Amino acid sequence: MTKFTWFSGRGPALTQTQLERRQALEAPAALDERPLHQQRFVVLDLETTGLNLRRDLVLAIGAVVIDNGAIDFAEQFECTLCRPNHQASVSTLIHGIAPSEVARGVDPAQALLEFMEFVGDSPLLAFHAGFDQRMLARALKQSLDYRLQHHFFDVAEIAPLLCPDAPSRPRGLDEWISDFGLQVQQRHHASADALVTAELALMLFSKARRQGIDSLVELERQLTSRRRRQQALSL
Repeated sequence: MTKFTWFSGRGPALTQTQLERRQALEAPAALDERPLHQQRFVVLDLETTGLNLRRDLVLAIGAVVIDNGAIDFAEQFECTLCRPNHQASVSTLIHGIAPSEVARGVDPAQALLEFMEFVGDSPLLAFHAGFDQRMLARALKQSLDYRLQHHFFDVAEIAPLLCPDAPSRPRGLDEWISDFGLQVQQRHHASADALVTAELALMLFSKARRQGIDSLVELERQLTSRRRRQQALSL
């Protein structure tokens, strides 16, 4: 058996073991009516080489788990990906990941397999989730030829839904952290940002239950309704 397998001569080169692990990855679970405190969520934060969704690369993944209404500190994920020839840029000043650290990182295919095994069939939460979702999906496609289909929920969208008295303008994570009196160890560090996002999400889920929104199905319904209202107002 050869060590590597090529997909149509264009896809990523993966070992047989990696192919088998990719094949064994769990499909995402369907949204259901279980109460929010009975759900398992993976809260994700990515650090990247920049903000260009077509050109920039994922440098680091940080994630924590919310399970049974609490952060499970026994389940955490942190990994820096190896990116050959990576050089310092403006983004380095933000996330602080030096080129030498990137050079010592984990092979992207291996790192992404480990992360998706960590995720399992759980939905994902992130702040400004659209960016993380698209960057992760592109990385998975490039490194594993894997199509990301997991559900993503955007904490930046959930927060104003449940806090209608907050200013109507778009607000960043720092502002919501301040509003809820949370502390963050180090901003723009994937694991620390994932942790504080998880803490914020738990506070928002508590608000959601008090407002009669106590399942992922109902949360998605409310978010969809809010998007439609916003779209109507913009016409």
